Amino acid sequence: MALTGRLAVLAAVVAGSFLAVPGVDRRAFWLANAALLALAALDLALAASVRRLALARSGATSVRLGEAAVVLLTVANGSGRTARLSIRDAWPPSAGATPRVHRVRVPGGERRRLTTELLPTRRGDRRPERVTVRSAGPLGLAARQGRHVAPWQVRVLPPFTSRKFLPERLNRLRQLDGAVLVRGRGQGTEFDSLREYVGGDDVRSIDWRATARRDTVVVRTWRPERDRRVVIVLDTGRTSAGRVGDTPRLDHALDAALLLAALASRAGDQVELLAYDRVQRARVSGGSRADVLPRLVNAMATLEPVLLEADHQGIVAAVLRRVRRRALVVLFTELNTAVVEEGLLPNLGPLTSRHTVVVASVADPRVGELLHGRGSARAVYGAAAAERATAERRRLVALLRRRGVEVVDAAPESFAPSVADAYLALKAEGRL
Repeated sequence: MALTGRLAVLAAVVAGSFLAVPGVDRRAFWLANAALLALAALDLALAASVRRLALARSGATSVRLGEAAVVLLTVANGSGRTARLSIRDAWPPSAGATPRVHRVRVPGGERRRLTTELLPTRRGDRRPERVTVRSAGPLGLAARQGRHVAPWQVRVLPPFTSRKFLPERLNRLRQLDGAVLVRGRGQGTEFDSLREYVGGDDVRSIDWRATARRDTVVVRTWRPERDRRVVIVLDTGRTSAGRVGDTPRLDHALDAALLLAALASRAGDQVELLAYDRVQRARVSGGSRADVLPRLVNAMATLEPVLLEADHQGIVAAVLRRVRRRALVVLFTELNTAVVEEGLLPNLGPLTSRHTVVVASVADPRVGELLHGRGSARAVYGAAAAERATAERRRLVALLRRRGVEVVDAAPESFAPSVADAYLALKAEGRL
């Protein structure tokens, strides 16, 4: 049972009326209040039963972060009375649900459909709590109240903002693949076909045996390797929770990984995903190239940083155990002393001996801003700290490159395209 604001207003009016008139019999005051309570009891008795309502959901089951989704709540009134309902649909705050409260009249034996728009602010699965329903009487003085369970789940997927860089990289891939006419020898290491020599062709591409059998000079054309394996490894340990700007490092890594996966799958390569800190958090492998991107997005949606130091020995062992053939391994992690010198370097040997390894890390542009601070003592100390951090980062990059590791170290706005460019460069050099 719930008493409404209308009953409180009437009670205040009755009390004010008796107080404004001096000498009024006290019994009349109590009789007026008793009559008001009787009206409220009658109103409650006439209210439609909350238990006779049936609630069901439909609508969106997934949405990209930053986009809106619509979920429908259908309310069926199984009683013979008109239900005057206030329905509070309790989604978690990060779901961004509007409106929070629905007001609707449902005649007996009929149903109504209520629309809730979600604008999520975080990745992951969003589930509503119980639906609180208040059924008011015809006078609006009292209401029946109860709760219903209407289960539903909306998976909030990564936004993939870096997809705007995909058309340009695909154009470069087509040039690399020989699908776009370019002057000179196409890059790659796999033999494609023979054609007649034209001015500007690399003389090293001339096939002398084929030329001897023809009247014209013949050159070989090449294409980049296909059907290679690209293994994306996400370090979901403590350092992935750090924020660069307003976004966690893990989210920057997810965005870059999706661009790389989209590009590699278009290039005819097999893409796999491994998310690991101290245990495996997600894995995607196998399947067709057409469905690899949806599977990756779905697996990445629920990934969250774990506030534990990542086990890099376990990461390397997991990759070596699952990937037998030579592959491109792209590890998204942080470049700091603990990660590189204590975690990665002691375990890199077996990985670099069997695979091509790229370490990708997003750089904090705030450090670059601090480098130029000279206006105050605080700014000078900040610049000194930034200079030290920058020098240490360069040293770690040099250490990794001496071990045969390619390193991508870029600011957030250029991080995803830099990872894609590193992949294209390796493909052009035939190092996959």
